[in-house]
Amino acid sequence: MSAIDCGTQSGGDFDHVFAVPPVQGRTRMRKHAVFAGLIGLLLAGCTTIGPHSVQRDRFDYNKAISDSWKQQTLLNIVKLRYADMPLFVEVASIVSGYTLESAVNLGVTAFDGGSAIEFGTANFGSIGGSGKYTDRPTITYSPITGSQFNKTFMTPIPPSSVLFMIQAGWPAGMVLPLTLEAINGHRAQRSIGLREQAGEAGFYRIIELFALLQRGGAVGMRVDKKEGAQDSTVVVIRRDRIPAEIVAAAEELAQLLGIRRHAPEYTVAYGEVARNDTELAMLTRSTLSIMIELAGQVRVPPEHVAEGRTPSSLADKGDTETDKRRLIDIHSGRDKPADAFAAVSYRDHWFWIDDRDLKSKRTFAYLMLLFSLTETGGKEGLPLVTIPAG
Repeated sequence: MSAIDCGTQSGGDFDHVFAVPPVQGRTRMRKHAVFAGLIGLLLAGCTTIGPHSVQRDRFDYNKAISDSWKQQTLLNIVKLRYADMPLFVEVASIVSGYTLESAVNLGVTAFDGGSAIEFGTANFGSIGGSGKYTDRPTITYSPITGSQFNKTFMTPIPPSSVLFMIQAGWPAGMVLPLTLEAINGHRAQRSIGLREQAGEAGFYRIIELFALLQRGGAVGMRVDKKEGAQDSTVVVIRRDRIPAEIVAAAEELAQLLGIRRHAPEYTVAYGEVARNDTELAMLTRSTLSIMIELAGQVRVPPEHVAEGRTPSSLADKGDTETDKRRLIDIHSGRDKPADAFAAVSYRDHWFWIDDRDLKSKRTFAYLMLLFSLTETGGKEGLPLVTIPAG
């Protein structure tokens, strides 16, 4: 945990000394006094800077944190491909302080007759002012480690969270292959690792049918709360007042999943194999395992694989079916990309997601949303030590 206190300040002062003949002295002195008063009012009017800073700072910090979070996530995906340790550092707090100080002074010295022979009979006056503006934000960073890392990144995503994201409108064709290892025994693709596999055709047909039912409005979810028992998520598939092709899709889905065709509802459980014919067993991935799967789909430089810097993956083989099941397309090259949604530099190469690749951008956005869904809290008791610097 660390804090950075970046202070910027600007200041200025002025001092003007003038002399006027004795005949016009009083009139000139009054004019300069009025001038000094106006300067004082002007500086005083600029002292209220708090309300004006809210709109600027809020959106500037929002964009800065969002961009850095995207780059950090992309960097960790690339690091996983190279068997490097991922590390997440979150912005724990931002405290931005402003000060504006101003001062105006007016001085008059009058000489008459022989009281100041060396200065003749002139009258002297001076006007002076000073101002100082200070912007000193204090940003506290906190690395995600230990139990917090375990809960946030290594705990499997609850099946209910996956289904309710579909209920909220996220496409099933993107959410399910990203978050599921298996459903009722049908296994998904593993692009890299010891258990590398192409994925079963039945799994991806189930995804297609779920997407079809979602578009037809034939699938819904709810949570049943039972006293003294854990809440259970229930999936309901409608078969009345829907088009014939949606009914046929529901029938085929039931057959593939091995569930009872005309059951009024199906319970959802975490696991690979269903206990009965009215259960959907979903073996969900953790956020870290999702990142590992995406890491296996990074288009790394071929020489890095040949030199043993990173292992090969299914994505490197150029198989048509495997490429069709690609969840994200992360490019690499020597030169910095000109039109990137997110880009990071690693090992003298640039890795990026093209800003025109909507599918990859949506997958990436969903992954970042999962960080929030799997956040378990527990920060209230953590001490935050902020040490200003400078």
